Amino acid sequence: MDHVRAETTVTFDRLERFYDAVPRDAARAEEHGPLVLFVREGAGWPFYARPRLDAAGPPSVADITAVRQRQRELGLPEAFEWVHERKPDLLAVARAAGLTVLEAPLMVLDPAALADPGSFTDVPVRLLDATSPDLAADVAARRAVAAVGFAAAGTARGEAGPAQRDAAIIELDVAALEEERARTADGRRLSALAEAPGEGALASGMAMRVGDTAEIAGVATLPAARRRGLAAAVTATLAHALRAAGTDLVFLSAGSEDIARVYVRVGFRRIGTACIAEPAAII
Repeated sequence: MDHVRAETTVTFDRLERFYDAVPRDAARAEEHGPLVLFVREGAGWPFYARPRLDAAGPPSVADITAVRQRQRELGLPEAFEWVHERKPDLLAVARAAGLTVLEAPLMVLDPAALADPGSFTDVPVRLLDATSPDLAADVAARRAVAAVGFAAAGTARGEAGPAQRDAAIIELDVAALEEERARTADGRRLSALAEAPGEGALASGMAMRVGDTAEIAGVATLPAARRRGLAAAVTATLAHALRAAGTDLVFLSAGSEDIARVYVRVGFRRIGTACIAEPAAII
């Protein structure tokens, strides 16, 4: 038991370093007391605020309020992320500061349990290629699938399908395409598409890699294509590619317990809780 506890502690240490490292090559870091706010330089998905690596205690309500004010000044989402097991007191503080907190299952890959993508579906899954002349279209498709899929969160089937995906496609600008190409070429980012003949991209996902640690994120399926094993196949494809590249710690955060069960079938197991906080909705 002590061995398992020590191993889990080491894993949490690695995750903390990963969460801190991922934004730093695309964002500036502003320290606000025990919190650090990552502010993206240029276009792209905005980052979050989180506890500083060297912060001794949890942030206070006043600390969170000050960072939220700064995020509003910068036109950023008021988003905070942390691992509950590392800052257990922060959950109550965040809620007292007016934030709604998603407690997402935090899961790591057991390499011995990693399933074959073909065991979930016969729909082909491919990784995006940095040298492909179709990279811009592939990335746009990946983003469109994610936009439609996350607009109807969960695992239930729905009406939105290829037509809604095509309507959501936004052409990449030159800077965004070059960022994708560079990150894909050097292995910092992996992307995958599940594509069925005559239907196009039905599911997508990506992974962010720093050294020998990687997070799989943004796995989404068009609601009309759900319950076909596509999300599991995309996740398994990414996990196999990461392992082949020498990544020995692969993790992800599931959006719900139902979604976590999909990842268990792929070969992931839960080790904790990732907290994702945002302002409470006004009804």
